[in-house]
Amino acid sequence: MNRFVYADNAATTPISEPVLRAMMPYLTESYGNPSSLYSKGREAKRALELAREDIAECIGARPGELYFTAGGSESDNWAVKGIARELAPQGKRHLITTRFEHHAVLHTAEALEREGFSVTCLSVHENGLVRPEEVSAAIRPDTALVSVMYANNEIGTIQPISQIGAICRERGVLFHTDAVQAVGTLPIHVTEQNIDLLSLSGHKLHAPKGIGALYVRRGIPIQNLIDGGAQERGRRAGTENLASIVGLAAALRGASAGMEERAKRLRSLRDRLIDGALKIPGSSLNGDREHRLPGNVSLCFEGVDGEAMLLLLDRQGICASSGSACTAGSLDASHVLLALGIPPQLAKGSLRLTLGEQNTKEDVEYILSVLPAVIERLRAS
Repeated sequence: MNRFVYADNAATTPISEPVLRAMMPYLTESYGNPSSLYSKGREAKRALELAREDIAECIGARPGELYFTAGGSESDNWAVKGIARELAPQGKRHLITTRFEHHAVLHTAEALEREGFSVTCLSVHENGLVRPEEVSAAIRPDTALVSVMYANNEIGTIQPISQIGAICRERGVLFHTDAVQAVGTLPIHVTEQNIDLLSLSGHKLHAPKGIGALYVRRGIPIQNLIDGGAQERGRRAGTENLASIVGLAAALRGASAGMEERAKRLRSLRDRLIDGALKIPGSSLNGDREHRLPGNVSLCFEGVDGEAMLLLLDRQGICASSGSACTAGSLDASHVLLALGIPPQLAKGSLRLTLGEQNTKEDVEYILSVLPAVIERLRAS
């Protein structure tokens, strides 16, 4: 029987046992609505605010600056649309982002363009890194917001967030970062890094799907994305997903506690996987090798179809992903890889392997024992 290796942790992660244990009481006996005034409601409200305090502490924020959402995409939409629409009456109708952002930011920016906003998309160059001086050069008197992701979800490159934040603060422009891939993996302190808004999501760090948060620095005006009731201090309507919020807090506490040691182990596994995979002829690493997430390996293979590669790896028990997405029946090259200047045909032969805390040396060696034969078979077909 083939070994089973889950190597797609950037896509999602399983709920951990400690997180599930923390959640269970709020799925069973402590099921009150945090907005209710009776004892069960007050009990739920206390749990909600304790979770908010824990999460805020993990990213260097104040509890009152954190708003719970349904995930990273909602948080990104709220940050970008909320700031753009709030500042538009002041003549601030220009946004800056990058060509390799998550679609939750890129498609939001495109939607705002249809409303008459102007958007500058910065290049990320062949190493997958944004250059702070180019951010500075792009800022105009009418710039409302700069949005640069903390770490790319496909190629794992970590951006110079502190430098970009400092530039934005000096120029009087608000700065948002999509930190969905970074929170729980990299040390983050929103105050020290001059971050005004930050998006995060639970299912990337062993919390449930469908829960996320948006950090908004105190004093920043932002329009609501979802109107209705008075939840989240009147900023985000809808009954809070209490069990998942408690799970998010437990996951982030656990991730923060062992972050340095876990990152060191994952970097070792990652580097072994990169070194082994690059021995395959016609292979190349996507993005900067040094400034990348501890568990991220993104590769391209000449003369290989990415979708077929994933199916063959799956037959061998390996769960991975490609930089390509199947859209309307045709395989399109990843916008992230194209932003790096990788030719479309080569980009279609991409493979993303993202390791998590459950992965072992044996998993890496198994991948390296299977991958060369898969590539050879595809090239021969």
